[in-house]
Amino acid sequence: MDKTLVIMAAGMGSRYGGDKQIDGMGPNNEVLMLYSIYDAINAGFTKVVFIIKHAFEERFRKLVGDVVKEKIQVEYAFQELDDLPAGLTVPAERVKPLGTVQAILSAKNVVHEPFAVINADDYYGVPAFKTMADHLEKLAPEHQGCMVGYYLKNTVSEHGHVTRGVCGVDANGCLESVTETYKIQPFPDGTIRDTEKDPAGVVLDPECLVSMNFFGFTPWLFEKAEEKFIDFMKGLAPDELKAEYVLPVLVDQLMKEGQLKVDMLSTDAVWFGVTYQEDKPYVQAELKKMHENGTYPEKLF
Repeated sequence: MDKTLVIMAAGMGSRYGGDKQIDGMGPNNEVLMLYSIYDAINAGFTKVVFIIKHAFEERFRKLVGDVVKEKIQVEYAFQELDDLPAGLTVPAERVKPLGTVQAILSAKNVVHEPFAVINADDYYGVPAFKTMADHLEKLAPEHQGCMVGYYLKNTVSEHGHVTRGVCGVDANGCLESVTETYKIQPFPDGTIRDTEKDPAGVVLDPECLVSMNFFGFTPWLFEKAEEKFIDFMKGLAPDELKAEYVLPVLVDQLMKEGQLKVDMLSTDAVWFGVTYQEDKPYVQAELKKMHENGTYPEKLF
């Protein structure tokens, strides 16, 4: 069964201070998403779709696309601010992307099979891709998806706040809700808190599951995503320059409307990622360990 991995790599990386998606992290200067592609190929994925910006296409092809094209089918999609459904516009002053829903919509013409979505700047772990690949084969053609969740305590940064989709799970192991939470950070007393509205923070359960944008869907989702994205755009104030429409919010809306059931996938995979420049040394050290212990070969590709 054909399965596609969609990698969202068009973000601005404002907190990182550069194009973290194509910054070298591995011992041979590998970019982080190459590890996801390697794991996806071994798990049975047959195509990868890169969502990027035209501005760094040439460099991206050299560092990523051309590196893997002999091992897996490669397609490109482009997320640009003005790439919108007919009749929609954005304020001329806006530079911030419109979010991950717009990102996946840019790939709708090149994805015709069950697919997984990931961030380019996260490491998801070998078992997670195997679990996702197996479950994609079980999805109904419509109204069903899946998600790999990670423990909140393993996804925060010591160097600043992060955004996570805090998940609720029902008694049957299905995703019940996703609450996009924008300013999560660890405190000196060992707690993890949401500081968006209160500087003192609201304490969160470190063992709760969160979304790291590792979702599995069928192409059915594109139609619903476009409908909801249009609604989002029409609801924006004329001077709104920062609001984004993101995947966890879309999923949460569709679940609450009874249009989507999302299976929560269990895995013992370890996650780490890069939000700030200060996160980079840790990521580099972890990747080096995995090359040394045989998780990955000396050279990925």
